[in-house]
Amino acid sequence: MSKIQPLFAESTSPAYARGGKEPARVVISARLPTRWGAFLLLAFERAIRDGSSRTETAIAMILGDLTQSAPLVRVHSQCFTSEVLGSLRCDCNDQLEIAMRAIAAEGRGVLIYEHQEGRGIGLMAKLRAYALQDAGLDTVEANHELGFAADCRDFSLPAAILHELGITRVRLITNNPEKARALADAGIEVVARIPCEAAPNAHSVAYLRAKKEKMGHVLSFRYRAETDRGARYICHAAARECHEAAT
Repeated sequence: MSKIQPLFAESTSPAYARGGKEPARVVISARLPTRWGAFLLLAFERAIRDGSSRTETAIAMILGDLTQSAPLVRVHSQCFTSEVLGSLRCDCNDQLEIAMRAIAAEGRGVLIYEHQEGRGIGLMAKLRAYALQDAGLDTVEANHELGFAADCRDFSLPAAILHELGITRVRLITNNPEKARALADAGIEVVARIPCEAAPNAHSVAYLRAKKEKMGHVLSFRYRAETDRGARYICHAAARECHEAAT
């Protein structure tokens, strides 16, 4: 089978180190046993050169040997409401579990967990957006009403982490083409986009539809709640197919 061609061409300039930001560096290394397997956890931080002495932080959870073909990679933004409180308003916790299962099933990969709650607007602003959604706005309209862009995230830190790990080619677990484009602009070759679609529920379907129709996320809505098992495992099948094609 022929080798997969990259979805986005690699950039020729190190965008991950531009914009007044230093390269990422490892500050903590620890073993993290999980129900998906035993991961190596690396904590990263990066200074922001703006005179404020501020730093950005994120963690990378690593499983297996990453030195061969392009590994599975998930760049995941923190979602306190779904991952801690069990909110059904979004698919974030489902996506986290889908990615962890896919990486575990393959025996190798990286999950980068970063602190960009509410697509980068922070927890309190996100809760204000929830109140606006309760009043009839969708997730994008609520952000705009609060004075924010639809998505305020900056993916340069995950790109810097991948560079620090020596990873320049990835199979990216995401439904968001802009995330793939951001990594490519930072010099990471995205050889395949692996779907990470969870079954919608009555509370999340409007949110997911807005992401598809207004933000360009690739969602099929083929999976009903009773077929949640099938939705969760589409990522595994796609990852396996892309891995076989790449090798």
